[in-house]
Amino acid sequence: MSTYDQIEIEDMTFHPESQLFTYPCPCGDRFEILIDDMFDGENIAVCPSCSLMIDVIFEPEDLEEYYTEAGITPPQPMIAS
Repeated sequence: MSTYDQIEIEDMTFHPESQLFTYPCPCGDRFEILIDDMFDGENIAVCPSCSLMIDVIFEPEDLEEYYTEAGITPPQPMIAS
């Protein structure tokens, strides 16, 4: 799968109320990815208006400050029994 670009998490806009990271898309809309999806290891943000995708560059520990900003606790990893 090829992506349009690679974007650092710091260059994206975080919306605490929706827990969504966004970045402007050339089509005029914006790429979107949820913080919980990133916590689960997803790093591809998609544009809902066109077929473009970007690769979001981040480390899992980067997400802590955004969870704090949103006033929520990160999900707990599931423990296999």
